Amino acid sequence: MRIDNIKDVFFDLDHTLWDFDKNSKITFETIFAQSHPEVNIYSFIAHYIPINQACWKLYQYDKITHQQLRYNRLKLSFDAIGYEISDAEIDVISNQYIDLLTENNHLFEGTFEILEYLNKKYKLHVITNGFAHVQVKKLTNANLNTYFSTVTNSEMAGVKKPNPIIFEYALDLAKAKKETSIMIGDSIEADVLGALEAGIDAIYFNESKQLVDNNIKQINHLLELKNYL
Repeated sequence: MRIDNIKDVFFDLDHTLWDFDKNSKITFETIFAQSHPEVNIYSFIAHYIPINQACWKLYQYDKITHQQLRYNRLKLSFDAIGYEISDAEIDVISNQYIDLLTENNHLFEGTFEILEYLNKKYKLHVITNGFAHVQVKKLTNANLNTYFSTVTNSEMAGVKKPNPIIFEYALDLAKAKKETSIMIGDSIEADVLGALEAGIDAIYFNESKQLVDNNIKQINHLLELKNYL
């Protein structure tokens, strides 16, 4: 089960190391308590999580813009709970959300332990579709930046995962080779299939225990990476 030839390990950030859903909920609780206390946070989050994921999928294939993503995920979530709100108010919340999100830095269980473990033998890197300035803050504020030799984001590469160009860009930046690299992420499409299509081995972080192809390497907890690396 162990993979012996790996030298460079590439991680996704959101939903893999950085607990996006938990940090989002806390951020919205703060915002709504100040300006929209009548919003039911549990109902809102229940709709926001899948809507946000759907918007990101459109964004990763360039079907919507950065600004449309930021607007649509909020507008559609408010519509889903029947809460009337103006576009101007959505714009304010969108900016508050980006500003406050990185002040909450809950990580998935085992994040520091597995990074300490891997850092002794491998060079570690990040490949993310997230907005560059936000991702830098997440890495810094969560005390993750010291573990990673390189960070590749979609704005640097000019394309988003699963486009093979972003993986090529990350390899070049890391001075790494495909055959001695591996990608770890929570998205089958963007992280796993994207990496495999680019010729890089991959492990699926299947924290929610979705049914997937048995041929795909997967873990349900970050510390299970010790079974592979």
